[in-house]
Amino acid sequence: MKHIEVVAAIIRKGDRIFATQRGYGDWKDWWEFPGGKVEPGETPEEALVREIREELDAEIRIDKFLYTVEWDYPQFHLTLHCYICALLQDTLQLNEHEAARWLDKDALPSVRWLPADEMLLPLIVAELEKN
Repeated sequence: MKHIEVVAAIIRKGDRIFATQRGYGDWKDWWEFPGGKVEPGETPEEALVREIREELDAEIRIDKFLYTVEWDYPQFHLTLHCYICALLQDTLQLNEHEAARWLDKDALPSVRWLPADEMLLPLIVAELEKN
């Protein structure tokens, strides 16, 4: 089975988390945390900074590693490294996604998450409840 290694930014602003809706591919219209593939020679952290710059025209600060999800999709196995992040400025530009929302912990289940991303919701709620 094909293996894909990706990174995701759990971008936090106060008590809200940034979510994006896919605008392409087999999982079009499903929601995810922004990020993308780790390229050869990159660390996951370098890939995450690059991907957020490309997808959102934004600069982030990686605050902490949250979790690595291992998930089998029908066509591939996914390794998803997830990091809690903060924006370094307030502007975001959707270059690849069709929509985005800031969700508080009660609203997190209100969108249709990709299966691997959905696994993270309890961990994210726990992070939001710490502060």
